[in-house]
Amino acid sequence: MSIVYNKYYETENLFGNPYPELIEYFRNYIDKGKVLDLGCGQGRDSIALARLGFEVIGVDHSQVGIDQMNKIARAENLTLEGRVEDIYTYEEFSLYDFILLDSMFHFEKRDLKKETGLIRKILTHAKTGCLVVVCLQDTGRKVSILNETLDEQLLKRLADMKFEYIFEDSETEHHSRTEYRMIAVRK
Repeated sequence: MSIVYNKYYETENLFGNPYPELIEYFRNYIDKGKVLDLGCGQGRDSIALARLGFEVIGVDHSQVGIDQMNKIARAENLTLEGRVEDIYTYEEFSLYDFILLDSMFHFEKRDLKKETGLIRKILTHAKTGCLVVVCLQDTGRKVSILNETLDEQLLKRLADMKFEYIFEDSETEHHSRTEYRMIAVRK
């Protein structure tokens, strides 16, 4: 999989800007704290959150994406570090005040057990008080699968927001609109 994303990420800023709704949600936190952006890709969310004053660790399996993010972090002197690691074997969830999971889950049949298992692992090992924020496409059964997995632990819901993500690539003139959902829970 990392070979595929390394190829995709040769196009810098491939997925565009972060969702304004996500950034606005984080902007409201006065105590900035430490964020884990798991599956950060090229760092579109990590960079934006570090610019807001959060201390961010971005983890992804793509060396190309992490190198691009770290380059920007160094150039802007951001409190941001990208690490190349397997998100499914990552273990250090108890170190963070916030855990962001943006566009990571597709809940397709072949990955369903692995993805819901990762959510359970994160929720089990995150420290008490940690805010876990998940953004995913609001299509098919994705949101209901996520909610069923979150409900197993009876967590406090802080947000359940619908929004539309509009992607425009002026170079290729590609435009797309996708319904998204952002759900935030406190452990």
